[in-house]
Amino acid sequence: MTRRNDTGHPIGRRAVLAAGTALAGAGLLPMPTLSRRARAAEGPLKFWQFYAPGGAVPGQVQWFQDMVKGWNDSQETKVELEYIPTSQYINGTKLQTAFAAGEGPDIFLISPGDFLRYHNGGALLDLAPYVAAEARADYYDTAIATRLVKDGLFGLPMEVEPMAIYYSVKAFKEAGLGEADIPKTWDQLLEVAKKLTNDRRFGILFETNPGYYQNFTWYPFLWQGGGEIVGKDGKSGFNSDATKAALKFWQDAVQQGVAPRKPLGYGANDIAANLGSGFCAMQNVGIWGISALRNADPNLEYGVFKLPVPQGGQDRTVAGGWAFVANANGRNTEAAGKFCAWALGSMDPGSVQRVADWCTKAKSDMPPRKSAFAEATAAQAYGSGAMKTFAEQVFPTARGEPRVPPQVYKAISDAIQACQLNGEDPGKRAEMAAQQIDSFLSGYDGAPIL
Repeated sequence: MTRRNDTGHPIGRRAVLAAGTALAGAGLLPMPTLSRRARAAEGPLKFWQFYAPGGAVPGQVQWFQDMVKGWNDSQETKVELEYIPTSQYINGTKLQTAFAAGEGPDIFLISPGDFLRYHNGGALLDLAPYVAAEARADYYDTAIATRLVKDGLFGLPMEVEPMAIYYSVKAFKEAGLGEADIPKTWDQLLEVAKKLTNDRRFGILFETNPGYYQNFTWYPFLWQGGGEIVGKDGKSGFNSDATKAALKFWQDAVQQGVAPRKPLGYGANDIAANLGSGFCAMQNVGIWGISALRNADPNLEYGVFKLPVPQGGQDRTVAGGWAFVANANGRNTEAAGKFCAWALGSMDPGSVQRVADWCTKAKSDMPPRKSAFAEATAAQAYGSGAMKTFAEQVFPTARGEPRVPPQVYKAISDAIQACQLNGEDPGKRAEMAAQQIDSFLSGYDGAPIL
């Protein structure tokens, strides 16, 4: 694939990469380059991820180690886990810069939000030849759609992570509130948040740190009013009433003093440091919060409800999640592709159970596969409590996390930040972001934006 610069002349991957390294600090390295095939082929395949062997949650570490041991015990080509802290993997640029240097890992994890960075750069191996048709059909569309390009399958999801609102039962009781007061609309959420806010606690917490995660958590509020990033005509749909309303909603929460300007811990996805500590009474976070609270404070009494909607809006949440992917230019693509399929994308009972165990034992997620959900349901994993709420009320309203190029992500991120924290006019920022997106789309020739 080639791209064009402002003069209309084509530029290739290497030229884009040379400019992209200067943008890495802003998370805008547009295209990873090809890994060096000249690297020594000896040694195990490197699997970069942020869980094992150095992760903080023993059950997740064990799941990864057991999986790799199962493969290594029966295969000639071995796989080795290489742990990258989340500060470098998710919030940093270690993965992008590794590919820029031609030293990308053989196997790694990516989310839909960063899919196009790697696919458009030619870094993702097509896993379709390694996944049987029955297994491919076993995936929910919500989970797999953003990993597909034409007939190619460029990632195997390990989880589906929809967003909801968690609330502290103790805080509700202290404010004289109960289940009947659970908000169903944006206006109701702000009103309840006011009642929950005091000099020690904020009523509601939304993410305020810029990044892919903040965008991810904001998208449902855009969709609830019928908004879209890109319209059916291929042009930006961002300059809409729905966009302006969603930007203003988050802005109002901060300006009314019911939401903080900065979360505690490592961000608004850290539920133990925020809701768990009493810093906030309600928190916008994903299904993983269940296992996080179980590990941090199993005695905390909390509830979960689906995202409130604007007046006349539709129920909608976003479903993210990480996927196994293989480097298209790695040392042994055949073995890497087979490993991904064996681990997550086979109808073998071991593969199905592995997915179910990850989503219900190692973590708290929705399975991306129907067979794994059936296994977990039979084991009563979604039979009660917050897991039941997610399975029956939240997940049915889910839409897959959008896949957008870094330039589109950044235009949206800037608009959210300007309105939420700087008090800028949502209408003007929506218009500005739409112009930036259209400018980029006019020369875009990568995989479809979904």
